[in-house]
Amino acid sequence: MPSASAGRSAISTEPPGLHASWRFGPPSEADFEPLLTLRIDIMREHLERVFRYKPSRARRIFREHFDEPGLRLILSGDERIGCVGFRSEPECLKIDSFYLERRFHNTGLGTAILKVLLAEADSLGKPIRLEVLTGSKADRFYLRHGFVKLREDEIEAEYEYERPLGACHSSGASSQRS
Repeated sequence: MPSASAGRSAISTEPPGLHASWRFGPPSEADFEPLLTLRIDIMREHLERVFRYKPSRARRIFREHFDEPGLRLILSGDERIGCVGFRSEPECLKIDSFYLERRFHNTGLGTAILKVLLAEADSLGKPIRLEVLTGSKADRFYLRHGFVKLREDEIEAEYEYERPLGACHSSGASSQRS
C-alpha cells in the first residue's frame, strides 16, 4: 500500500519555479476541519446539481475518507493547499478526495500531482480507478490524462487508468458521493 509519505519529495514536472516546492505530507486531526471546508467549497455546487448535498452527509463521508489509510496532504512549503486519497486495494489503486484550493486550479499543479500518482501506480504495476460526479470538469481532466470512462449514470462516472493492464473491481464505495 502506498504510504502517506510516498511521493513526499515528488517534484512537479512543470517548468522550474511554477510548482517546484509542492510535496505530499501526512494528515493530522488538525487538518480535518480545514480540508472539510475545502471539500465543501469545491464540491458543493456540483453536489447540489445532483441533489446530493447535505452538510451532515458531507461531513460523514469526508470523515470516512479522512480516517481511511492513504490520505495525503498537498503542501506548498509548509502551507496546506489540498489533499488526495491514494488507496491500495487488492487489484488496483483508488484516487478520491483530490481537492486543491481554488487559487491553484488551472495552474498545472493538479496535472503535476496526478503525474506523480500515475508514475507511482506504474511502478506498483496496478491500474487506478476513480469516480467523479457526472458533468464535472474533472471528467475532461482525467480523460486528458489517459483515463478511460468505464460507466456513467445520472450521479457519477467511473474511470480507469489502464496502464498497466488489469482489472479492478469497485468496492461500491463512492469517492465523491456526498
